[in-house]
Amino acid sequence: MNFNFTKEEELFIEEVKDFIKEEKKKSNADDVFAPNREADAQTKIDSPARREFMKILSSKGYLGMSWPKEYGGQEKPGIYDYILNEELCRVGAPSPGKGVGSIGQTIIHHGSNKIKDEFLPQILAGEIDFALGYSEPSAGSDLASLKLKAEKRDGGWLINGQKIWTSSAHVADWYWLAARTDPEAPKHKGISVFLVKMDDPGIEVHPIETVGEHATNSVFLTDVFIADEYVIGDINNGWKYICEALNYERFTFYTIAPLEQKFKELVELISQLSRDGTPLNKIPEIRKKIIYLYADVQKAKVLQRKVLSVAIQDEVPQTEAAVFKLFSTKLHQKLANEAMDILGREGLFRKECQDSHANGKWEWSYRSTLVDTIGAGTTEIQKNTIAKKSLNLPL
Repeated sequence: MNFNFTKEEELFIEEVKDFIKEEKKKSNADDVFAPNREADAQTKIDSPARREFMKILSSKGYLGMSWPKEYGGQEKPGIYDYILNEELCRVGAPSPGKGVGSIGQTIIHHGSNKIKDEFLPQILAGEIDFALGYSEPSAGSDLASLKLKAEKRDGGWLINGQKIWTSSAHVADWYWLAARTDPEAPKHKGISVFLVKMDDPGIEVHPIETVGEHATNSVFLTDVFIADEYVIGDINNGWKYICEALNYERFTFYTIAPLEQKFKELVELISQLSRDGTPLNKIPEIRKKIIYLYADVQKAKVLQRKVLSVAIQDEVPQTEAAVFKLFSTKLHQKLANEAMDILGREGLFRKECQDSHANGKWEWSYRSTLVDTIGAGTTEIQKNTIAKKSLNLPL
């Protein structure tokens, strides 16, 4: 199994790094590149500067590289989408993510000509952002239990109900919404996917602040009318589209760069600090912690490359992705915990404290990494996937 990139892929990595280097010279770089934002750094296009950055990615030809040429893509291997996202995640820049990946690809495969003509050019131009309307108060990890009701009306559907944990609802232009169109059908049937304008008067967005200051939302929909032309694919076949949309993210979601970058910054920090006159990187107990962390980061990298190697074969790395997510999200937490132990009292200082190390990065990371174990499938779901798919254990 070869985990190395090809010469052409290595050249593309250098190209993206050079591009980022030039973008960092701009006056708005502190807004665009925000690695300390942890969980939502790469998912939020929540400022004019970050929206403009998406248009710059478009002008460079970086959006939709793996799309078919007939829809404006370049038909490059999906590994190029992954490489782009890896380097953007390394520096906390907004990434193409769900618009180009899960939503764009699903529209290409299942959208009507009207939807393709309206949305695909906007996605490739970096002009549009989406929120995913999946989770509900009683349907999180068990998404097929969703109850948001869509009732048929002349020319469309009337939507009523609530979604929760919609992270981009307060900044998105459109809602990629899953709703139940047949309440009598088995729970994996009778679900449909809609596109809804977020400024519809029947939509109310209520912010939820998490312990890690990650902005997410509860969304209430009251008598929201959606025309038939904004239904994705076939009515009652939405579960298939949801699963496919999640699979399309396999080239971009599972990045190792943020973990590598945080570890690198921790090593640099302990080389600059001392305790009772002794440099931290010369204290045996601290050196031991760093060595074990390094070994764990390398393990995570191998697990991530395994996900990639399966995905490149156009297979779904379901178990591999579950193992990597379970291990890497726990490692993010472990890294933050060990960093705070190493830094001692100062490690508890928040970013607003004048004497905090690295602008309070590690205390913030300690809180923010809790979100990582929930988003994109909870730790419990990953364990169940591994138990069922790899170990044949009863659930």
